[in-house]
Amino acid sequence: MTKNWEPKTKIGRKVKNGEITSFEQIYKKGKPILEYQITEELLKKLEDETIDVMRVARVTDSGRKFSLNITVAVGDKNGHVAIGEEKGNEFGPTIEKAVENAKKNMKSIKRGCGSWECGCGENHSIPLTVTGKEGSVEIEIKPAPKGTGIVAGETAKKILKLAGIKDVWTKTKGTTRTNKNYAKATLKALQQTRQIRHREKE
Repeated sequence: MTKNWEPKTKIGRKVKNGEITSFEQIYKKGKPILEYQITEELLKKLEDETIDVMRVARVTDSGRKFSLNITVAVGDKNGHVAIGEEKGNEFGPTIEKAVENAKKNMKSIKRGCGSWECGCGENHSIPLTVTGKEGSVEIEIKPAPKGTGIVAGETAKKILKLAGIKDVWTKTKGTTRTNKNYAKATLKALQQTRQIRHREKE
């Protein structure tokens, strides 16, 4: 149990009382997670990666003042991943808050073996080809056979690893040097794995 956590929401209280025991119980109902501790309780072994650190300057009467705009990714390497952002003046507290924001925006994705070259049925890749777009960046993610690895740029690779994906091919368009947009496009593509499966069931 998260130390000294006193839930302020109904979902938080249900999690602490043991009435909700899995992240999927919340995610399938589309309920917002307003307390990052909920994710910490339901998803174990969360890891985080810094995606982008932007130094922003603004001019005031007393001169130029600098602040930070930090983007991070958080995941459990088991089908759950998210991106969080925060602005601040100090690196440590800002990155900590960005991680908390990511935990409140956690996404659940579908993994599988969608490659015709493999067919092992294990959750090492994704079930089908998906695409995502953010700003000028567009990414296509394709299932790959076991042993391929993650064929992607560094930013996309961080997101995919945190989601628990081991083998995929990717193709990108646009300015992938914009790390934040590249990461968001990758996450949007991964979310399609879930939405497409839902439509198939309907």
